[in-house]
Formats: sequence, structure tokens, C-alpha cells
Amino acid sequence: MANTIEQERVSEIVRRATEEVFTAMLGVTVRAGDAYVEQSPPDHFDGVVSFIGLAGAWVGTGSISCSSELACSLSSSFLMTPIDVVDEQVLDAMGELTNMIIGSVKNEMEANLGPMGLSIPTVIHGRNFAARSLGRDAWTVVPFWSDDRRLDVKVCFTPKDRAAAHEHGVRPKAFLLT
Repeated sequence: MANTIEQERVSEIVRRATEEVFTAMLGVTVRAGDAYVEQSPPDHFDGVVSFIGLAGAWVGTGSISCSSELACSLSSSFLMTPIDVVDEQVLDAMGELTNMIIGSVKNEMEANLGPMGLSIPTVIHGRNFAARSLGRDAWTVVPFWSDDRRLDVKVCFTPKDRAAAHEHGVRPKAFLLT
């Protein structure tokens, strides 16, 4: 089992999983932007964020985030019914999209990281809020555009023993996330 993950490989897996879900489930084409590493918590946000946890020998989180307008548009395509405001249907649809995208990423990452489980998605909608993971590892962020509207897919993985050491304030041996 690996003790490092190459950011470029993670980015490619996220890109492929997202494009496949959007094409197959939504009939929507998205354009991927250049992936980057997010070291610090993001600024305040307006829109919809959906998180899903990953657990196994490696642990982490995956998320998607976008504007309320894009969340409504994607949910309309997914549910095949017009939706103009963020409601329970939109939150459920965004949670399910997160489950499909991050689930696909998890399945491909298991070849190198070992078996992992997924939590159920948590979906948040609001204005001027900040969401962050308590882990200290960097996130791989892959931006996507549908027309001129942006959706970010983010993932963060860390070995379970490193995560446990962070919880207890212990400095673990070095692991590289590039």
C-alpha cells in the first residue's frame, strides 16, 4: 500500500470521474480547469457545498461546491424537472452527485490506498459561510465550468495513522502529498 499520493494522479482521477458523471447522469459537458493545491481554508462562500467522508487505511474528505444557480441547474438536469430555488430536492441531488463523483474517485484510489468506505453526504446551503476540514493536509482542487459557472471538486487524503497523530497533537513520521 502506498504512503504517498501524487497530486497529478489524484487530479486526473477527479477529472475523469466528474466528466463521466456529468456526461452520463446529467447530459452536461463540463470543462476542467487546472488543478491546484489548497493549503489554507477557503474564504467565505455563497452557494452549495456537499461533503463526503472516506475511511480506511487512508482517510479523507471529498466535496463539491458551486453557486446556488448552478446547483439548481444541475439538479434540474439530474431530476429532469425545472428547479429555480435551492430546496430539499436540490440538496438531495447535490448529495447524490457528490456520492457518485467521490465514490468513483474512491473506487479508483483503492487500487493504491487499500479499501475505503464512504460516509453519507452532508450538504450545506447558505450565504457568507466558511467550511473546512479539521485535518491539516492540503486539498487537491479541480475546478470545472458548465457554461460560465464554476463547480469545484476537492479531495483530501491522509494515512489513518497520520490523521490520528494530528488528533492527539503527535508529530507523525513524514508523508508526502504532492
